[in-house]
Amino acid sequence: MQSTNINQKNIHVKDAPAIPGLNFRGFRGEADYPVMVDILRACQETDQIERVDTVEDIANAYRHLVNCDPYQDMLFCQIDDQPIGYSRVSWIRELNGDMIYKHHGILHPDWRRKGIGRAMLHYNQDRLRQIASGHKGSSARFFSSGAADTEYGAEALLISEGYQVIRHFYNMVRPDLENIPDAPLPPGLEVRPVLPEHYQTILDANHEAFRDHWGFSEDYQPKLEEWMEDRNFDPSLWKVAWDGDQVAGMVLNYIDKLENEQYQRKRGWTEDICVRRPWRKRGLASALIALSLHMLKEMGMEEAALGVDTENLSGALKLYERMGYQPVKRFSAYRKAF
Repeated sequence: MQSTNINQKNIHVKDAPAIPGLNFRGFRGEADYPVMVDILRACQETDQIERVDTVEDIANAYRHLVNCDPYQDMLFCQIDDQPIGYSRVSWIRELNGDMIYKHHGILHPDWRRKGIGRAMLHYNQDRLRQIASGHKGSSARFFSSGAADTEYGAEALLISEGYQVIRHFYNMVRPDLENIPDAPLPPGLEVRPVLPEHYQTILDANHEAFRDHWGFSEDYQPKLEEWMEDRNFDPSLWKVAWDGDQVAGMVLNYIDKLENEQYQRKRGWTEDICVRRPWRKRGLASALIALSLHMLKEMGMEEAALGVDTENLSGALKLYERMGYQPVKRFSAYRKAF
């Protein structure tokens, strides 16, 4: 993360509503991490978003931002000296060459529907246009944002600003760990304990497999250090299938203890499910998911969850439904051409 300390206060936002005490400033570094956590927590119940964010999580994420200098690419809104929201922009180049200019904003529920969110969105778009002016070439360019189906205000704002839904994603939950389908490993493959010397090989295989997925960008793939800093990084839970010294596929399971405590549940996540091209269409993903579900049950978990692109060309949604998962929440990706 860069440390270009500019625009820390008194940022002019041209479309800001006339609300007494409303003002805007820039990012103040690590001092803002607790502020961001407080705003996120204030929004969770209203937006029906089940997640736990900590100062350490934000610090880890901001050490590895991609195509984003928070000192120039963030905006905080305040009433007098009390922060009530923030936004951030970044950009990526997709494999097909499209330039995607991303933005998101978080606003305390008490201050919504007053024009603040719209003013922040316009500010973000102006900043992204400024960034885009330095990018050469004739590739297609899109503004991009997203919202869950329970973030009603965010969805309404994006639609009113001309954004269109281009993709849906589900969070899916298997509500119990009974009657796990019988799905043996394909012949010639084996699952081995993951050792530290395997981490980079597994990460490289993960990146290769996900190159076929919608929206993939080389810019946006985590490096090993970032991967290992995640609070849920636990390779002892992973199910990785090998064909000799080649990774064929994987499920990178984890248990989010903080979320389980917060929501009083025993859930394991079966995520980063992928199979490399030479080993597809052989039942490997089903076998690795079944192994993962059995493991989670043995560990005392009572349910499993994952996220999926509903239009994944591999047929992932139907596979997960066959494995007992059910959609519980929808997220949508929105885009608008420059």
